[in-house]
Amino acid sequence: MRNHAQSPFPHQYRLAMITCLLAFCVILVGAYVRLSDAGLGCPDWPGCYGQMVVPTDASAVAAAEQSYADRPLDRGKAWKEMVHRYLAGSLGLAILLLAILAWRGRRHFNQPLMLPMLLLLLVLFQAALGMWTVTLLVKPFIVTAHLLGGFATFVLLGLLVLKLRPVGIFHALDTSNSQRWWIRVSLVILLLQISLGGWTSTNYAALACTEFPTCYAGSWWPEMDFSEAFVLWRGLGVNYEFGVLENSARTAIHMTHRIGAMITALTLGLLAWYLTRPNSSPLLRRLGITLLLLLALQITLGISNVLGHLPLSIAVAHNGGAALLLLLLVTLIWISRSRE
Repeated sequence: MRNHAQSPFPHQYRLAMITCLLAFCVILVGAYVRLSDAGLGCPDWPGCYGQMVVPTDASAVAAAEQSYADRPLDRGKAWKEMVHRYLAGSLGLAILLLAILAWRGRRHFNQPLMLPMLLLLLVLFQAALGMWTVTLLVKPFIVTAHLLGGFATFVLLGLLVLKLRPVGIFHALDTSNSQRWWIRVSLVILLLQISLGGWTSTNYAALACTEFPTCYAGSWWPEMDFSEAFVLWRGLGVNYEFGVLENSARTAIHMTHRIGAMITALTLGLLAWYLTRPNSSPLLRRLGITLLLLLALQITLGISNVLGHLPLSIAVAHNGGAALLLLLLVTLIWISRSRE
């Protein structure tokens, strides 16, 4: 008789857990690289100044700076970027291994196959976005897409962990149609808000407002240029490092993100209340409490970013909090759908 605490695919389950954790680390390190202005720390791809490690000796540094005269070597930024690439490459290899294991066990009745293959395609596309991030000089549309791809990779790996989980963990929850509908609406709103957050960061608009709850100089609704704020494509050859928008356009992006944050907080807060009602199952109430705590933490981090003028550690944590919220909502959808 099979032990009900044992996964039917124990090796894949453990590997998926480790890979999901690695994807979360890649998100955090990627945010750190972006927020510390190290996205162009290496002006080429996949190497760094033509090498697979950051040049260190004098002759290599001289050759690197001669080859890229417009991008003098900053070893600190270069190493940040390369560490991120090494981690992302390791993530890609781990996902490739998951896909191989899934293909080898494809004849097993419960073997997830489509999800590992989808993850493999996604990580290949992520590699292309990583290359375009450098070659297109941190174009906001590409960097935001790269950020969303990283979140999608993390969430899909979390979903794979759920599919490979030991039997008996996370039974189908007794959720009503209205609860399932509200969870899906919350997911859509959160995805929009994460996209807005990525757009805010990649356009260097996080500090367009330096006060809270007002924007700056006591103004609740400062001068804003929405016509320029959300132009997705501005052509090729433009260096977007440190941003190209005027302050009025950055302020429009920042204020839109704030409004989105209020809508998201209200939606997810109502969902958390809905999940924690007395007639909900114990597991559903625990997930609702977790959602409420994560939401409160995320709001606190967002306000702290403004009042503290974007401390690097808090800004990185804000990215991590968004990823965890997204994973929690996808988990809720998966659990609730499993009863249908």
